[in-house]
Amino acid sequence: MNGALFRHTWHSQRIRLALVSFGLLVWGSLLPFIYATFGSRFKSLLESGLLPQQFARFGGGDVFTLSGSVALSLIHPIPMILTSVFAVGFSANAIAGERQRGTLEVVLARPLARRSLYFTLLISTFGFIAIAIAMVLAGNILGSTLSGVLAELPLRRMPLVWLNGVLLFGSFAAIGLALSSSFDRAAPAIGWTLGIVVVMYVLEVLGSLWPDAEFLQPYSLFHYLKPRAVLTGGAQAFDFALLATVIVVAMAWAIAVFPRRDLAAPI
Repeated sequence: MNGALFRHTWHSQRIRLALVSFGLLVWGSLLPFIYATFGSRFKSLLESGLLPQQFARFGGGDVFTLSGSVALSLIHPIPMILTSVFAVGFSANAIAGERQRGTLEVVLARPLARRSLYFTLLISTFGFIAIAIAMVLAGNILGSTLSGVLAELPLRRMPLVWLNGVLLFGSFAAIGLALSSSFDRAAPAIGWTLGIVVVMYVLEVLGSLWPDAEFLQPYSLFHYLKPRAVLTGGAQAFDFALLATVIVVAMAWAIAVFPRRDLAAPI
């Protein structure tokens, strides 16, 4: 890892990271408040049949329980979009964007080994994601405290929820960096990474809301984000191992491809 590049990367992303973190903190604190205020009413409507049962299955999250609210705070489109600022936008643009601007050769001429460049960007990206997920969960704790339901939240299991979230979005970031290492333009790298994330999200949500499409869920990485199961003591090591395996495979691809690529001047 290169210290100068690491400091520059964090300095250049400080405002974006602050804005994303604030948004995730606010969002995370909102769901426990909704649960404490309206959870029992929504549950009554569900049990009465006025709401479809699928309403309680959105990606494993709901507003009827506090654990379901924590799950919803991570799987909802809002945190997905905010966290993807780094998991997709930054990662897929990190190398291909420099290549497109014609500045990658300047960076590598310092001198800076390609693997050092890659690992610096990878560690930085994981750092951004780790902070983003931590802010969501900090919001959950803050909202639970202000709503008077903190006693229902098993705090000792929150670090595992954090790890689960970091592994999920970290897998997308690793894929994004692998694709960024493989293309000469930012557009295809970002497009492919975003496409993978969107397709997997659609598979998970479609499978959770439509029973006939439930077989699609295991093909989505979002299916292995299990905050509710973690909080209720039903976490499976396989969920964590699969996400970690995706990260390792994507890293192996980038490490194999990036050092061997021709960096002729962009056209």
